[in-house]
Amino acid sequence: MKSKKLNKVPVGTYVVLLLWTVLCVFPLYWMFTFSLKENSEIFGENVLGLPRNWMWSNYADAMRSGTLSSGLMRDSSILLGFKNSIIISVFTIALTIVCALMACYALTRMEWRGRETVNNIFMLGLTLPIHAALLPVFLMLKSLKMLNSYQALIVPYAAFSLAMAIMIFGSFMVNIPKELEESACLDGCGTFGIFFRIILPLMKPAISTVIIFTFLQAWNELMFANIFNSERRFSTLPVAINTFFGSYTTKWGPIGAALVIATFPTLFVYAFISRKIQESLIAGAIKG
Repeated sequence: MKSKKLNKVPVGTYVVLLLWTVLCVFPLYWMFTFSLKENSEIFGENVLGLPRNWMWSNYADAMRSGTLSSGLMRDSSILLGFKNSIIISVFTIALTIVCALMACYALTRMEWRGRETVNNIFMLGLTLPIHAALLPVFLMLKSLKMLNSYQALIVPYAAFSLAMAIMIFGSFMVNIPKELEESACLDGCGTFGIFFRIILPLMKPAISTVIIFTFLQAWNELMFANIFNSERRFSTLPVAINTFFGSYTTKWGPIGAALVIATFPTLFVYAFISRKIQESLIAGAIKG
């Protein structure tokens, strides 16, 4: 009786995990098949099944078309938005990691007056919704003549990612043994030597976590991208897809293809660094 009772637990667990996996994977399956269907299949005839006619031409339409109709950008709105999103995301991640690592090192490993106050000020950023600062940020960028440029998005995105990055780095860095720094100091390492040779190599799992969080914010954000960059040559992928709805209100296949093009890079980034993210989360849980 006991053995049967014990065997039921793993089976139930696997069933729950299987259902949870289906729930997580189904939106991706639906979006992918949606991007390869005609309107008649999308709206009624074959909503959940595989496409009867695999419309790969939807991807060609998505790549060729769009409503970025100003000048040279007309035939490459998705590709242009894809390129701009990559540039902005990469520089946002780099700026966030550099600033957050240095700030976190000073806040967690150095003794100086006002350290707790400065840390609390940084943490206030977690309570501020990014879109609540739309008007002040717009006025500052306008006064600095930074509108319609890559930095018009890179700087605000990095600033709003800083609080989360410092919190993640802090929870990880605080558990690095101070004996390592003391040994390096006895060997002649200065502050920068300790940071770059001892602390930085141990921060890889936390850096991976910050990369995915910052990438998701920069890659998917729409409101700042739509308002701060009115010139089409600086439009990001969410803006390009948003304008797509005006062109294809009667043809939804290319819209689904554009959504797939925008979504799969995120999955690729997560798959590439997922192990490091899990290590960082487990380390934080053990510390807590």
